[in-house]
Amino acid sequence: MISKRLGTLGIVAVLSAGLLAGGCKPPSENVSGDIGGSEGRRIINIPAQMESRGKYKVQEIDSAEYLVARGEVGRSGGTFMDASIGDGPKTFNPWVSKDGTSSKVASFYSAGLVTSDAYTGKAIPYLAKSVTVGDDNMTYTVVLRKGLVWSDGQPLTADDVMFTWNNIIGAGLGNTSMRDNTLVEGRFPEVRKIDDLTIEFKTAKPFKPFIRRLGYDIAPKHVFEPIIKQGGKDAFNAAWGTSTAQSNPERLVGAGMFLVESYNPTAQRIIYKRNPNFHMVDKMGNRLPYLDRYVLSFVNDMNNLQLQFEQGNVDVYQVSGQFVSHVRTLDKPGLSYTLYNLGPADGKTFLFFNLNPRKNPDTGKPLVNPVKSAWFNNQKFRQAVSWAVNRDDIVANILKGVGAPAYTAESPVSPYINKELAKGHPQDLDQARKLLKEAGFQLKDGALHDARGNRVEFELLTNSGNDQRENIGVMLKEDLAQLGIKVNFKPMEFNVLIGRYDTGEWEASIMGLGGGSPLEPHDGFNVWRSDGALHMFNQRKPDAQGRVDISDRYPWEKELDEIFEKAAQTFDEKKRGELYDRYQEIVYEQQPFIYLFSPLQIVAVRDRLQNIDPTPLGGVTHNLEEIWINESAAGAEGGSPL
Repeated sequence: MISKRLGTLGIVAVLSAGLLAGGCKPPSENVSGDIGGSEGRRIINIPAQMESRGKYKVQEIDSAEYLVARGEVGRSGGTFMDASIGDGPKTFNPWVSKDGTSSKVASFYSAGLVTSDAYTGKAIPYLAKSVTVGDDNMTYTVVLRKGLVWSDGQPLTADDVMFTWNNIIGAGLGNTSMRDNTLVEGRFPEVRKIDDLTIEFKTAKPFKPFIRRLGYDIAPKHVFEPIIKQGGKDAFNAAWGTSTAQSNPERLVGAGMFLVESYNPTAQRIIYKRNPNFHMVDKMGNRLPYLDRYVLSFVNDMNNLQLQFEQGNVDVYQVSGQFVSHVRTLDKPGLSYTLYNLGPADGKTFLFFNLNPRKNPDTGKPLVNPVKSAWFNNQKFRQAVSWAVNRDDIVANILKGVGAPAYTAESPVSPYINKELAKGHPQDLDQARKLLKEAGFQLKDGALHDARGNRVEFELLTNSGNDQRENIGVMLKEDLAQLGIKVNFKPMEFNVLIGRYDTGEWEASIMGLGGGSPLEPHDGFNVWRSDGALHMFNQRKPDAQGRVDISDRYPWEKELDEIFEKAAQTFDEKKRGELYDRYQEIVYEQQPFIYLFSPLQIVAVRDRLQNIDPTPLGGVTHNLEEIWINESAAGAEGGSPL
């Protein structure tokens, strides 16, 4: 699934202002990369730095204020066909979602006060007409546009904003990551209504990333207030589940460009229809979006996704490394498309161990076998594994050169990346063996044992259907076998894997995190903070009151907490850079995530889609509301809905 509106939730959905000001700028070199070889169709490289188109203009029509799209005028009608790997969403409630699929599914019918400019990453008003930051760097005054309405025709006002922030996010309903990411020294911002169109937010202290939090989706008060009054937190968390989307999709009231028309979990397909009350127009005053429908289907693996593209059933296809050569040389009658290289992806793929030393509160048994937990919590063991990984082979053989080895927590396009650490190191088995020996491990008959004579063996998980991760698992198994480590590699269905993470009863895994902005490291705070909902390598569960005990955090976890707190309150970009350098040093030294690679984003777009304007930050469909279909274009007939 390629549609990408830069949101706010770190892994799951992911808006910055003024981040390029001061002494921190993106790398000046073209980081888009170049795909070698001259055979087949040309790949268009998109520059890493792009000029802003400026804020959306506002046009008043019949006493309502609409955003004016920045692209060329198109034509209405048609259906956009999209697909993604997986089994579909776990929920249609964006305030509950904890996975990328569910958040993306909701992004088509939900909207926030601000959004991210796909060209620069700066925050720009969306539902808001303006956002003003006070001289104290703590007060944010948000003015809504006049005449906003929900998809069911009810007015969207400051009451909805107040309800969302105070009764959902601040109350800790749904995914508590939203609340956690707005806390400053443990305090939630004060939110008060000035009038029907004006809301004032005030943070406890200056908090530079806060303007990004204004991108959280706004909830319809008239829909959710009765639900919460009747059933509280449990009722809210259950609202807008998959059964609602299947039987009563009209209940999914939103302010986004589309509405859910139908959801068929058996066919694994969501059909969206245009929202007639969407708040944007084109330059001629025509209501957007142009598309009548947007169809999102789910397939079980990358091979199936490629097949659907070749059959004309998918309009936009993110090409994984192993398929780039094939797609470049693909010559199929009726299938006309263009390839774009958008540069390094935001997220990275990594190997990580379960460092959780705690017990299951229900059974009293350790979440991880204490023998194995001792290995995983040994810094030199993790470092040895990192030295044993052949990242160059992964890039060459699995990504087919369409990517680069990764060693640091920040994206290659981040202005805060520690360039020295990003250089990394090649595979060095001798260094790995040296570290293991220093940690008390020894070889016996070719098998690695710890100081107590236990054979080093663990289970490695990843999600099935993702060919890249499955192939990486096989390579990692071979790499670690050279150290005498036995790896039992076990791919499993994605939702089952997430369930294992939730229980805390797992040993090692291959996974990836993405969705945060490469322009703001604080978007990853929920990953690095000791009580963060995405602190996956050492997950702490909240108690019945929602409190998380971090008294047992490691010294390096404590330092990371302090760094992110301080950086968030620092407006001096040089000092912020120094703090974020140190955070990357800690992650590099401790290896809680053993980073493997950053892929390049190679995207195939069928030529029937018009107003395509790719950017590295926004992808190829950041302007989905103004994309239109030229049915007379070559290959426009395509296939049929999946």
